[in-house]
Amino acid sequence: MADRTTYLLVDGENIDATLGVSVLGRRPQPEERPRWNKLLVHAEEAWRQPVKGLFFLAVSGDLPASFVQALLAMGYRPVPVSGEGKVVDIAIQRTADALLERDADVMLVSHDRDFVPQMEELAEDEGRRVGIVGFGEFMATGLREIEGMEFFDLEYDVRVFTSRLPRVRVIPIEQFDPLEFI
Repeated sequence: MADRTTYLLVDGENIDATLGVSVLGRRPQPEERPRWNKLLVHAEEAWRQPVKGLFFLAVSGDLPASFVQALLAMGYRPVPVSGEGKVVDIAIQRTADALLERDADVMLVSHDRDFVPQMEELAEDEGRRVGIVGFGEFMATGLREIEGMEFFDLEYDVRVFTSRLPRVRVIPIEQFDPLEFI
C-alpha cells in the first residue's frame, strides 16, 4: 500500500435518486440497493492505497441511526448535514476544496454537474488522481470532460449490486455478449 490516501466522497442521495428514478423507475427494494462496503474495497484495490470513505447524508429530522450504524460498521465516516438548499452538495464541494491542500487522491460518487469546478481544480494538481463513480450513462457531461478523470461504473466495474439492473447502455463491441440478449 502507498503512503497516499484516497478520499471517497459519496453523494448517497444522488446515487439513490438516479437508481430509483432513472434506472428502476421506482423506489429500490432493499435487495436492489448498493452494497456500499464493496465500494470501499474497490476504491482501495483500484488505486492500491488506504481509503477514507465519507458518506454525506441530508438529515431534516432525526438522525437515521440504523443507517448511520451500518455505515460506521462498513468503515465509512457518516457526514450528516442539515439546512436549506442542497446541503449535501455544499458539504461535498467544501470538502473537495479542503482536499486541495492535502496530498491525497479523490473519488467522487455522484453524477452531479455541481461538482465540476471542484473536480476540475483537483484534477489540475499534477500527481493527484481523481475519479468518478456512478452509472456511466447518467454521468454529467462536464464530469466526463475533465482531463485525467478516471471512471468507474457502479454496476459493471465496482459490482455493488447483487443482481443485474435493467439498464440500457452503449456496449463497446469487445464487451458485447449476445447471450445477454437471447
